[in-house]
Amino acid sequence: MKKIKYIIITVCFIGFLNSCSDDFINVENKEVLTEESFWQTEDHAMQALTAAYGALQSASGSKWAFFEEIYTSTAYRADDVENNTAETYGRSLASFSNTTEESGPYNVWQASYAGIGRANQILQQVPNMEALSADTKKGLIAEAKFLRAYYYFWLVTGFENVPLITVFSGDLEDLFPSQAAPSAVWAQIETDLSDAEADLPTNYPSEWKGRATKGAAKAMLGKVYLFQEKWGQAETKLQEVTGMGYSLLPNYADNFNGLAENGSESIFEIQFSGDRSNGNDERQVFNFQVSPYAFGGWELFYPSQWLVDEMKTDLTTGGDISNRVYESIFFDDPNSEMYSRDSGQNETYASVAADLNHPKYFKKYAFNADENFYNGTNISVIRYADVLLMYAEALNENDKTPLAIDQVNIVRQRGGAEALGVMTKDELRTQIRHHERPVELAMEFGIRWFDLYRWQRGSTATESIKTTLENHNKPFAENFQDKHIVFPIPLQEININNNLDPNPGW
Repeated sequence: MKKIKYIIITVCFIGFLNSCSDDFINVENKEVLTEESFWQTEDHAMQALTAAYGALQSASGSKWAFFEEIYTSTAYRADDVENNTAETYGRSLASFSNTTEESGPYNVWQASYAGIGRANQILQQVPNMEALSADTKKGLIAEAKFLRAYYYFWLVTGFENVPLITVFSGDLEDLFPSQAAPSAVWAQIETDLSDAEADLPTNYPSEWKGRATKGAAKAMLGKVYLFQEKWGQAETKLQEVTGMGYSLLPNYADNFNGLAENGSESIFEIQFSGDRSNGNDERQVFNFQVSPYAFGGWELFYPSQWLVDEMKTDLTTGGDISNRVYESIFFDDPNSEMYSRDSGQNETYASVAADLNHPKYFKKYAFNADENFYNGTNISVIRYADVLLMYAEALNENDKTPLAIDQVNIVRQRGGAEALGVMTKDELRTQIRHHERPVELAMEFGIRWFDLYRWQRGSTATESIKTTLENHNKPFAENFQDKHIVFPIPLQEININNNLDPNPGW
């Protein structure tokens, strides 16, 4: 997927030119793409598909909007993250003091509907493209459905009450949709993912790695079932993924340092090429954002104290802290080290403690990059460890606790942690929710907060987000109200669309 650049398609209309005679001559401006001239070749279809993928980085494809707006919106409210209160990005979301005008949720909304609109165009235009083979059409349609489902997953978990748009239209009367019931959105997501699963390939040639695969559709569908507590369907679908040849990387850190992009553990990633040619800027900025000031970074956010304390209980058979912890955080420990841009080498915590402004830092995505400290490392959306933990959760809820423990132990042992012994169903549920998932998947995109969200909204062993935040000493947890379970519908959207109702409490 890194072979092609993200392109936003502009549709223009060409009128007629009136000559001095009575004749009217149609003159085609070949430098301007029109709705009729664009959807002609396979390259056109691929450009449209690339634009649909591009919304994963934000509506505009900006690395800044992706991190400072979308990532902060999905991560900063959770109990595994504390933001740097000296920085403005996401600060009001982290303190549960945001208003309906907060730019982060608005960017999530914009990116989602930009991706959905681009996917809808593909679904309408590609079937009629004579230049494409039947197999090519089938694959492009499947990818568009996967992407549409994923963007609706962002929306229904983030806002719940959102318009369900499955047709691209420029008619004025169609531009002000009302909201659908969340159940209808979930149903559409399931339909799109089921269709995508049937027609997506298992893999691609090396130059196209990173595009959605059959495994990505299955894993996403299993996750969607899990969010709806359809435990039997979730177990079945996630078990199918475990039989597709995915495997955990031997080195946990390789999930985040660029050495195993789209590799054996990758199910789906947001692609960043690092390309800066011809005005492109295909880099992501996590290296700067997580690294200490003392290392040349910006330290915009930190691991919470609760997470650090929980990680310190993730031990090897010899009683030492596990490798996955050392590769996830930088903290006061003799074996903890992190790459410093300023020194050009790894530094131990003890050697730089006097220069640090904070006692703990995230380490994922922080490593030796180019001289500007940016890099083109992909951002994981779903990896195989997440699948195994979701599969374990489904097994446990289906009263198959011993089998569930086996799946958890596969993940623990790769990270260097001692295997779990016998546990009850309730004990394992708590272990998965508040140790395994946050320790293995800390700060990863779109995971921890939405885990908390689904356990609040579920009917099985429901957990209050507010209680969890308070128990885990989340700063400003006292500000949390029920309305904060979801984002507000952006005021910018309500102001232009009278058919939208605010979310409850907003």
